[in-house]
Amino acid sequence: MSRSLKTGNLTGSVLVVMDPNYGERLRQMWQSGRPAWIAMSPINEPTVRSLWTSHPDTDYLTGITAFNFDPDALPENSFLNYLGTIDLHHGPYSSETSYTALEVIGARLAIDVREALGELGFDEFVEHPDGFSARRSTEEAAKVRG
Repeated sequence: MSRSLKTGNLTGSVLVVMDPNYGERLRQMWQSGRPAWIAMSPINEPTVRSLWTSHPDTDYLTGITAFNFDPDALPENSFLNYLGTIDLHHGPYSSETSYTALEVIGARLAIDVREALGELGFDEFVEHPDGFSARRSTEEAAKVRG
């Protein structure tokens, strides 16, 4: 990971938690300075609010962003719904050093997910028991896509 000259934040990897039952595990996975996006479910909400309180100096580039949790949606569909927003916030429009990696917890690397990530230049994928990770080059990350 590198530090952005503009904000001093850690950049490079974005953590995305789709698991509505992740809760307290977020404390071990997240470090201040690493952007994270998490489904704001009843189980995740107390941990998210606690971390917001204990890290008031973070912002969208360095902290935790919560998004609406839809218990009726597949996690992969919810991920796809938020992928564009995540890319907007951590890509070339918002950061001098665009993110090059995603770590996704609670969603599978389905074909449509892989295709959507491919459109953003991600070409390395690793599946994990609880999700997947995706990587792209710094050149791909810096491209402005429309």
